[in-house]
Amino acid sequence: MAFLYVLCFTFLATAYGCGVPAIKPVITGYARIVNGEEAVPHSWPWQLSLQDFTGFHFCGASLINENWAVTAAHCNVQIQMRTCCRPHNVRTVFQVFTHPEWDPSTINNDIALIKLASPVTLNRNSSPVCLAGSSDVYEPGTRCVTTGWGLTPLFTPNQLQQAALPVVSKDQCMDHWGSMISDVMICAGADGASSCMGDSGGPLVCERNGVWNLVGIVSWGNNRCATNIPAVYSRVTALRSWVDQVLAAN
Repeated sequence: MAFLYVLCFTFLATAYGCGVPAIKPVITGYARIVNGEEAVPHSWPWQLSLQDFTGFHFCGASLINENWAVTAAHCNVQIQMRTCCRPHNVRTVFQVFTHPEWDPSTINNDIALIKLASPVTLNRNSSPVCLAGSSDVYEPGTRCVTTGWGLTPLFTPNQLQQAALPVVSKDQCMDHWGSMISDVMICAGADGASSCMGDSGGPLVCERNGVWNLVGIVSWGNNRCATNIPAVYSRVTALRSWVDQVLAAN
């Protein structure tokens, strides 16, 4: 069967410059995507939904500029030209760049860049997230937010869900996951909140000086989405140089 993949935009927010939503998010700090806390509509304007030709949402992604989005390599996005109709603005996938050292066996370098078939006008209808810099440090305990339409215990939600999660140290994460945790991963959660299946490829963002930065990309975790075990994200700081190289060359 040939799968047709598209990128569907689900936002109507204002922001002029990356990482600053016009509609401010309201975060309780303890709700979880599993069971759900609905995000304020349009308060995460970079959040994208990846869907197949039926309109089925299978992964998240984040807009990083008018031409590009970032997701997880394991989402296996394909180049197809057919669109679907998840709300508002729709863009199709033109090119996909998967990290050359992506390894499904270790889940290292779980990142892919999506070039859109047509650029997005950055105005009240859309805005990108900022990318964490290669030298940025996000200390354990830093409270960040992940968003998505992933599974809850009963259903896949129609409304975007959000969860506030603390960054977890590598040592603490390894207490749960052992040697599976590498330097290109960052862990968050184990505090009553978790991302889940369907959230893959979506953002883990941390606010600094009033600007939201993409620090992680939802990658993997406990298969029951347990909220007392840290979820694992691709570490953007470790992968930023590759992102810059791809954008500069294309």
